[in-house]
This record gives sequence, C-alpha cells and structure tokens, in this order.
Amino acid sequence: MTDLDFTPEAEPSAAALIFADRIEAARKYTAALVRDGETYGLLGPREYPKIWTRHVLNSAVVAELVSPGQTVGDVGSGAGLPGIPMAIAQPEAEFVLIEPMERRSEWLKQTVEELGLKNVRVLRNRAEEVGEVFDVVTARAVKAMPQLLRMCVPMTKNGGEIIALKGAKAGEEIEEAKPLMKKLGIESFEIVFTGEQFLDEPTRVVRTKLL
Repeated sequence: MTDLDFTPEAEPSAAALIFADRIEAARKYTAALVRDGETYGLLGPREYPKIWTRHVLNSAVVAELVSPGQTVGDVGSGAGLPGIPMAIAQPEAEFVLIEPMERRSEWLKQTVEELGLKNVRVLRNRAEEVGEVFDVVTARAVKAMPQLLRMCVPMTKNGGEIIALKGAKAGEEIEEAKPLMKKLGIESFEIVFTGEQFLDEPTRVVRTKLL
C-alpha cells in the first residue's frame, strides 16, 4: 500500500479565463494526458496532481507571445507541451509539433484529431532534419540554451524568435550561450514572465531574437 495520492488536479478557475470558449478542448487534452501519460511515457502519475498548473496552463500562457498568422515549430514536443495548450489558446497561429519518437508522434496525431485542432499538424522528425523554417520556435525541457540554440536557429526565420520555457537557472544558461551570439546570428536574449495575471507561479521564458 502507498500513501501517495496521484489524483489529477481539479480544473483551476484560471483555465476558463485563459482558454475562454476553447476550454472544452483544453479539458479533453488534460484528460488525454492523464489517460495516456504513463502508457506512452509522456508524464508520470506524480505529475497528475499538478497537471493543470504545472503543465497545461504553464504552457498555454506562453501563447501571449505569439501573434495571429505566425508559424510556430514546437521542438521535442513529446506530450504536446507547450505546443498543444498554446495552439488551443491562440487558434489564429499555425503550430507544427516536432517529435522524433514514433509512439509519441502517433499519440500527438491522434490527440490533435480528437481535439479537432485545425491549426496544428504533427511532424515526426528530429529538429535538425525538419527542413522548414518558422516565425517562432518553442521548446520546453529539451536542452540547455547553448545546445538548444544550435538546434533551433537553423529552423527559425531571420528576425524570428526562439521561445524556451526555463527554470530558475535561465540567467546562467543565457550567460553560457552568449559566446554563440555572433556565430548564430542572435540579436538579443530576454527573460520574460507570462501568465502573471492568471498563475501564482508565472511561466519563465527566455526569448532569443534572431537578426
């Protein structure tokens, strides 16, 4: 027997504010994560008690950095984080979920179809082999900034942005990446927080602007 409680988190009131009339898609997505998370190696059950705040809403609020009409490539999409919550929150942008693992990419395709997300497609490929360029490239829990930039810059349009969801050491990662600025054509780094009006712990994002 165990005293651990893996009961999925109840929907926070902020969810309806963030997703508005698209809240039902967000609910279905969250339910799919709980249903399939362990089976497909997407999320462990320990994450279920904070499934909304730590994962779904944490990702969705980053959509405020994306403009209508932009194309977004979500690298190492895995469970569809941050791409799917962002796509639900910003239906006027086009999202491509990039995932190399067959099992996960098939789950993503199935989930996108279940949710009826017309602004999302799934691409089974390694980021280095995508062969497309995007206005914005997103990444969550993929690699440290120096490695992430080497991987993402080639798939980001000139003047575009790389948006990386990061933890408390974001500043240190930026310092490690600064020597690459000239070589990779990076204009600037900026740490911003999204979702401050909705979340007790806003999402920390490193925005990398390309020349």
